[in-house]
Formats: sequence, C-alpha cells, structure tokens
Amino acid sequence: MVIGAGPYGLSVTAHLRAVGVEVRVFGEVMGSWRHAMATGMFLKSTPQATDLSAPVPGGTLADFCRAVGESVLTELTPIPCTTFVRYGLWFTERYVGEVENTPVRTVERSRTGYRVCLEGGEEIDAAAVVVATGLGALAHVPPGLRHLAPDGPGPDAVLSHTSQHTDLSRYAGRRVAVLGGGQSALESAALLHEAGADVRVLVRGPRIRWGDTPVLHRPVLQRLIKPSSPLGTGWALATVCHAPHAVRRLPAPARLLLHRRALGPSGGWWLRERVEGVLPVHCSRRITHAHLRGGQAHLTLAGAGEGPQKLCVDHLLAATGYRLDLKALTFLSPDLRHRLDRVPGSQAPRLTGAFESSFPALYFTGSLAAPTFGPMLRFVAGTAFAARRITAHLTGRAPHRDGPAEVAAPAAVGESRE
Repeated sequence: MVIGAGPYGLSVTAHLRAVGVEVRVFGEVMGSWRHAMATGMFLKSTPQATDLSAPVPGGTLADFCRAVGESVLTELTPIPCTTFVRYGLWFTERYVGEVENTPVRTVERSRTGYRVCLEGGEEIDAAAVVVATGLGALAHVPPGLRHLAPDGPGPDAVLSHTSQHTDLSRYAGRRVAVLGGGQSALESAALLHEAGADVRVLVRGPRIRWGDTPVLHRPVLQRLIKPSSPLGTGWALATVCHAPHAVRRLPAPARLLLHRRALGPSGGWWLRERVEGVLPVHCSRRITHAHLRGGQAHLTLAGAGEGPQKLCVDHLLAATGYRLDLKALTFLSPDLRHRLDRVPGSQAPRLTGAFESSFPALYFTGSLAAPTFGPMLRFVAGTAFAARRITAHLTGRAPHRDGPAEVAAPAAVGESRE
C-alpha cells in the first residue's frame, strides 16, 4: 500500500510495480500541486531537480517535453506548476498505472502487517505501507495568530495559509499582508499585487535572499570550486545530494541543524524583478499582537529599531512553511502515532537506511525523511534515492549504488507499464 500520489508516491509505485510487487496506491495524482498552488505559480526548482524517478530511462521532465512536442526546459526557464502537473499525469499513465482516488481513513497494525480502512468502508490487509503524503497536513500557522480565524484558517477567513489557495485574484482591491520571506511568500505577494490587491510583505529576517541567475556553461575552474548539484552549486549541496545515505550516519543534532539551515528561505532569481521596488517589503518585522475587529486583522508590529507600528488588513496570508510532526498524520492509528520512534529533537520518524520506521514494514518518504537523509528529501530530486531504497528492501534486492546516477537517470529494471 502506498498512501499519496505526488512525486514520491508515484516514483515508489513505479519502481515496485516494475519488479512485480502488487501495489495499491491511494490519493489524487499530483493533488497538492493542483490544489495547494495558486494559479500562475512556478517551481523554484530547476529542471535538474524536478525529475520523477522511473524504473527505466525515458521518464524525465525533458522526456515529457519532447513527447508532447514542447521545448525542453533549461535552468533559465522557470517551470510553471501547470507543466509539472501535466508531467506527473503523463508519468502516471506511462509508468504507474492505476491510482485510486479514495481517501485513507485509518492505518492500524494487524496480525499480518497493517489494516487500512478507506473512506466508504473498504478494509484492506497490507503487508507493508509506504507513507508518501507530502506536506498537505503539515502546514504551519503560528499559534499566536490562529485566533484571527475562529473557525479555522482558510481563503474566506481573515487568516489563511498559502497552501490553501488556488486563486489569489479573489483579493483584488483588498489590503493583504503576507507573512514570510521565502519563495511562497514572495511569489504569493507578486501574484496578489498583479491581481490588484494592496499588498505588503512582513519578513522576520533582516533582508530578502535571492537566488543567483544560473549560468548554463560555467568554466571548468568554477565547476571545480563550486560543483553543481540538483539543489544548487557548492560542495556542501553536492555532498548531501550525492550521499544522502552518509547524512543519515551523522549525529541527530548535526542532521537537524543541516535540515534547518540548508537552503533557507529565499526567492527565485526570476521573481526578483516582480517584487523588489514593486511592492512594499518590510524586513526585521514581527507581529507582537493581533486581534480581530470588524472583520479585519489589526496587527502590532515591532522591529527594525523602531517603536510599535499598527497595521490593519483585510487578510493575513501566512507563508510560514510546514512543521514535520507525525501527530498531524491523523490517518495513522493513535498506537502508531504515539509509539513511532522519532529523530531525537524532532517529531519526524526515525528511519533505517531503507526508509523503514521503528514499526516493521511501515515506511516514510519525502519531507518526513529529510531529518534522516538530509535536505534532498525535501525536493523532487530525492525521489530516485527513496524509490530505489524502498523497493530494494521490500524485494530483498541489494540497492543500486547511491551516486549521481540515482539523482539523474535510473538504470533499467524492467518494462515500462503503459
């Protein structure tokens, strides 16, 4: 059983089915990418970091573009989210096959492994379960702001999270504050401004960080000094991308520090001209008090060496990221949620080198595996490493080497599923 039909769930399923493992996969194909991304958004990742993992060559984003008659994207071409969704659908048809769009209600232990109950009442006995549910349930809204939305954050409330939006044009003509300084905050602010909203960005840090414009053909010396990787240039990123299995051997505090510090909040290089000098960005600002009055959010701001400032907005959009917490996976039985071993200092599951948790044959992949294997698992670039490791463990096969080939083009395993 694979729970989740995003990049990780699809990649794991493709590899398992290619070697003859009977798999049922549940979820809406690319659901988060369809419903948790506002219209007009682009991926921050480059094409090199955006390939799903097929069990045979021919399943990359570039292969998809060629197959549908579109130009192959380069690092200088931001990838529209709509293109990535179409790629995921094409990948599913070509390598995955049937995906059941039925919500999973509960997963609990049984004598033979796990019992999975679906919405509608069907119960399934599974020898193994792979949790690949993505970030949907892990959206974080600061507790000190939640009272602004008594019935819960959402597009119709005064407070929402960026993952709850597909269309930001609904705020045209309204005053909106965006809280955060990463890609999600900055791109949401640009879309709001372009849709006619009166928007301002509140950033806790002292400045906005922007990515560097990619250079397609770098001199040899520059490539030696700062080697390329799916997540950017530099020896640190190249190392964690080429050896996530080695990251797992680091002490837990070092892994968590790497998880928090690597690739911190920043904006894509192509977004800068739509934000900088175009809309107000207030750095070194934090909200010290917030209350709801007259259907508006009244905020008190502090920072930047100034006295308290007042701000009244019609809507507060929290681009405050995600918190890895097993307790948010409510489909797991209380027994599983409470007794799963955690990475010390976090609420993420402690995993073996095969992505197996402290409960036999219960696997976690994607962002929940990042505190174990490093930052590559926060991105699509980690799908090959995860899919190969999980498949090898479930089938008793030795995993392929963990070098660059796992990130780029997997070796042939079997016939593709049409």
